[in-house]
Amino acid sequence: MKSCAISLAGEQLVLLPQKAIYWPRKKTLVVADVHFGKAASFRRLGVPVPSGTTTQNLTALDELIGLFGAQRIVFLGDFLHAPKTASSSLAAMREWRLRHSGLDLTLVRGNHDLHAGDPPAEMEMQIADEPQVDEPFAFCHHPDVDNDRYVLAGHVHPAYLLARRNESYRLPCFVIGQRRAILPSFGAFTGAFTIAQQVDETIFVIADDTVIAIPTLR
Repeated sequence: MKSCAISLAGEQLVLLPQKAIYWPRKKTLVVADVHFGKAASFRRLGVPVPSGTTTQNLTALDELIGLFGAQRIVFLGDFLHAPKTASSSLAAMREWRLRHSGLDLTLVRGNHDLHAGDPPAEMEMQIADEPQVDEPFAFCHHPDVDNDRYVLAGHVHPAYLLARRNESYRLPCFVIGQRRAILPSFGAFTGAFTIAQQVDETIFVIADDTVIAIPTLR
């Protein structure tokens, strides 16, 4: 796997092919839009979608924690997808939390969190409304939150259409602008929204476990 180190607001951050950001100075992982329980919600509606996505998400977090020795995870909203999260999902999350009892967890509420409610108290998470400031950044769910600090946000689930000759690929991506960065959705079952690159934005796509920069428009 090949990550990409960048400088934002005077800080070094690492864009990870696992669809997360690592902030080395604070030993912090930043992830957006996990949407725990989404697949189970669809199955309750009779939609035949894969099971096991909660385990996939927790395993992905385990791998990142082990890789970097992270001491904190900041979730940029949409932690739970809907009310009445499946009991099996909640049980897996509680077991995961017990294995990482020394880890600091922060959730910045997103639109789905307002509907689904806060995670169970056993998750021992700090819950905050956006913006949650940790200088020089403002942790948000929505990218358009008015703020004087550099915004790290989710919500959009961005993907970029990479077209070459007769082939095209829609790839999850980071969107890095002058005043904000938008993370791809971390969850294993979340969907994606194809974005158009704007002037002075750099797109970093995730392809074959590698983070690749798309040239900035001028």
